[in-house]
Amino acid sequence: MKLLGAALAALLMMQGAVRAEDFSLSQACPPSFQKVDGLCQFRSLYQLYPSLEGQGVGGLKTGLPPIRDGFSPQQIDLGRYLFFDPLLSADGTVACASCHEPDKGFADGRGRAIGITGEPVKRSAPSLWNVGFLKRLFWDARADSLEAQMEGPLYDAMEMGNTREGLLAALNGNLNYRRLFATAFERPATNEITLAEIYLAIAGFESSLISLNSRYDYYAHGQADALSEEEIEGLNVFRSFVARCAECHTPPLFTNQQIAVIGTPEPEGMARDTGVAGPTGDPTLRGGFKVPSLRNVALTGPYMHSGRFKTLEEVGDFYTKGRGHAVPEGEELYLHWHIWEPQLRPEEVKSVAAFLQALTDESMKPETPAAVPSGLRVGARVLD
Repeated sequence: MKLLGAALAALLMMQGAVRAEDFSLSQACPPSFQKVDGLCQFRSLYQLYPSLEGQGVGGLKTGLPPIRDGFSPQQIDLGRYLFFDPLLSADGTVACASCHEPDKGFADGRGRAIGITGEPVKRSAPSLWNVGFLKRLFWDARADSLEAQMEGPLYDAMEMGNTREGLLAALNGNLNYRRLFATAFERPATNEITLAEIYLAIAGFESSLISLNSRYDYYAHGQADALSEEEIEGLNVFRSFVARCAECHTPPLFTNQQIAVIGTPEPEGMARDTGVAGPTGDPTLRGGFKVPSLRNVALTGPYMHSGRFKTLEEVGDFYTKGRGHAVPEGEELYLHWHIWEPQLRPEEVKSVAAFLQALTDESMKPETPAAVPSGLRVGARVLD
């Protein structure tokens, strides 16, 4: 199975499975981006509002953090093909989209993702919506750029299982990709594809995944009837100094991008995940994880780093039961100071869950390609 790579791509080309004329790159920027001097620049109503800095838990009209933009339309569209193409994995069975499915909030609906081995990996696949705004990536926050992040799954033995040499051989052995990279980077097709070009194209596509057009956003921008009474009640509880949800899940991105130790129980039979303490060596961050964005959270269950909770109501129950209630005896965790004992009523937990449903927005979901340049199955691995 490890022999697919360039050899399989060449065989598919010879068999006529893919044709050069089937693939071209868009010259238009994705929704929420404006083409300026040939590059795609982000545009949003939130850019009219003040910065979040100094704004506490964030008012409804609070600005977003800076986004990664400035890619060309061709680079973004090339990244879209790469994202859905299992040629990037060692055996041609796993694409980025295998664990980040557009119809599942760019997650995969599993407590722990499944990669090239067919076995669950250590953690769940986080959503990629609005990932271009994030400065810390992975649950344990070990990457500080999209390029650094993608090296994790590409070369992890349990995820996509590839090597840098194997990835370059596969793509350089594919005539379609040679031509598409030449177009996207405005250079001769005789030049070899580089890792930097691969990473940049995928980063461009991932940065284009914008979800800021939910019913909550309509409400935030002044449409008072965009939310139901229950959802408004849930928003008020969410932002209150009783529940304190917004202190970590701060609007409008619904994350403060910080690290929090909250004492979530692991699934039965799993050892405690050390979280951020792993890459940092800091014992005070044992069991700490990056605060995820709650955008499209209704689509991305089960929840927490290992899928411990199936529903949003279960998450709410965990928080309202109080500080450290699920930490096993003898386990010393330095719980985040925001984690306390809100003692929310069941109807308040229900209203918060209802409000979180109003953060769903797939209006700018990119089109899944009908075919990918390798000729392999789009999105690859099918497990269900």
